[in-house]
Amino acid sequence: MTYPYWKRMLVEALGTFGFFLFGFSGIAAAVLLPGSIGTGGVAAGFGLGLALMIFAFGHISGGHFNPAVTLGLASGRQFPWSELIGYWIAQLVGAFCAMGAAYAIYSSSVQDALVNHPGEGIGIGTAVAIEIIFTALFVIVISAVATDKAPWSGILAPIAIGGFIFTAATVVGPISGGSFNPARSIAPAIYAQDATELWIYIIGPLLGGAIGGVVYWLIRSLRGPGEVEEMSGN
Repeated sequence: MTYPYWKRMLVEALGTFGFFLFGFSGIAAAVLLPGSIGTGGVAAGFGLGLALMIFAFGHISGGHFNPAVTLGLASGRQFPWSELIGYWIAQLVGAFCAMGAAYAIYSSSVQDALVNHPGEGIGIGTAVAIEIIFTALFVIVISAVATDKAPWSGILAPIAIGGFIFTAATVVGPISGGSFNPARSIAPAIYAQDATELWIYIIGPLLGGAIGGVVYWLIRSLRGPGEVEEMSGN
């Protein structure tokens, strides 16, 4: 069943709001109650928050909640280009609402901690490369579990997608800043009036998303008659 465009945009905004509020709340706990939650807990907030929102709304909108994912799926011919801007607007609305809620609930003392920055001593080039590579891998995983016919597609998609974000945020988040999502970075940077390094988290994920979408489209399109049936799901 295909839902009306306005309804899909609405749940993209709601899902993005919920996803980010889970993650922002984890960061707030780390700031306001030192020692209460570690980096793994913050990563779990983003990863599990994303998985839960996909379970809630993925069947309606596809559960993108990320401009880089929408661009990646469009680049991989799994999403119509004509609907991309609407999804981007909805995702940004959800991001700003989540940031506003975090600001209202946890006070302005946490707003600076929500802004993405590369880790101390990490070069800009390293941060950009990580954001590109891991967002590309993220879109490849999404393409495999949410748009292809692998045996593990469908019900396991939210777990795999959320699990990727948990893993990436845990292992490379401290290095690059761990965005992989332009909307996640834009709203906090605007609220905190700190956009010095924001371009990293816009250009890197968008470029990575497009690359990931095209790569998986090529993999899918190059399938031959001898491909293992169990892997293709055909």
